Amino acid sequence: MKVTEISNGKNNNHHQGTTLKSTSKTLILVSSILIILTVVHLYLPVNKNPIFTNDNSHKCDVFSGEWIPNPDAPYYNNRTCWAIHEHQNCQKYGRPDSDFMKWRWKPDGCDLPIFNPYDFLEIVRDKSLAFVGDSVGRNQMQSLICLLSRVEYPIDKSKTKDENFKHWYYVSYNFTLATFWSPFLVKSEDAGFDGPTHNGLFNVYLDEFNEKWTTQIDNFDYLSINLGHWFWRPMIYYINRQIIGCRFCGLKNVTHSSMTFGYRHAIRTAFNAINSRDKFKGITILRTFAPNHFEGGEWNTGGNCLRTKPYKKNEIALNDLNLELYMAQIEEFRRGEEMGKKRGLKYRLLGITKATLLRPDGHPSRYGHLPNANVTLYNDCVHWCLPGPIDTWNDFLLHTLKMESVRSVQEKLH
Repeated sequence: MKVTEISNGKNNNHHQGTTLKSTSKTLILVSSILIILTVVHLYLPVNKNPIFTNDNSHKCDVFSGEWIPNPDAPYYNNRTCWAIHEHQNCQKYGRPDSDFMKWRWKPDGCDLPIFNPYDFLEIVRDKSLAFVGDSVGRNQMQSLICLLSRVEYPIDKSKTKDENFKHWYYVSYNFTLATFWSPFLVKSEDAGFDGPTHNGLFNVYLDEFNEKWTTQIDNFDYLSINLGHWFWRPMIYYINRQIIGCRFCGLKNVTHSSMTFGYRHAIRTAFNAINSRDKFKGITILRTFAPNHFEGGEWNTGGNCLRTKPYKKNEIALNDLNLELYMAQIEEFRRGEEMGKKRGLKYRLLGITKATLLRPDGHPSRYGHLPNANVTLYNDCVHWCLPGPIDTWNDFLLHTLKMESVRSVQEKLH
């Protein structure tokens, strides 16, 4: 009997072990299948007339690569999309060439699909996305509206008539798209006089949250933040409400502080604001700095951007102040990300800097107004023509959201 009991025990243990192994294998197989199906679904177009095929962009750094011709572009124009800002409406105001619209980004070692509006809207169904920052961020949002216009136009659900604070709603997808104007990301104000370069002087409170956006983000699923070009302006830096330096302010007995100094502190404070919001559970996406392309002078000394083709990546490099700003941004991003992890928050980087550096041909220059218009406008080598290279930023954005969906499925399975 004892032998039998021991024998039965071994048999039972063997049977249980076999069952557990079988169950584990089954779970692994099911998990693998679910992940594969998720990836396949996200990287296959859902519309009947696909605008791209399956890709392998999840296998490489999509932000390093080269621009290649794309004769099929653009996918909208200034007659089919009402969201194009007048100053970026290069077709309307007579830009003679069109090749700047006919390029796509090719990452090294993989492919990045052209933006698919159906895929994007399915991913953000029942969700919300806010753009926070300056007019270049708004430029990207307007590009996104135009790219999505092939499926649906949003309705205006804004609670204010202020164009700097807009809420758009996609009815069929229950998707909210918003913009919050905050060019320094921190609290700032006009200093009250014109400044030495006659384009304003600003008080920038580097340690204070700009509550016009920080108090409004709690319910957003995705938060895309950006800053950069306003830090070229004259400004006075404050910490603890005390002047600690300035940039080209023209004030006596005030220490000159670098652009990078203010830039770094502003990013840090913005991330501190996000991480301090107890109710915010969304994903923060930092869109990296987009270099300008003035040649022959600065913005206010006759500089212009007249090139008609992209650079090759061996023809130009990120250097000097642009490199300083980029590195400061990355360092502060990593710091904010580590702080956010303690609260379970997610940070993602939309690294458009390298690709954008190669596109001096995509700016409005003088084609943001009528040639004989009675206005004082400088050549615009900061913003981007629509359609144009900035549309690719939304290719990157869609890729980022796809990868986030895959991560979410993997986390649930684990």
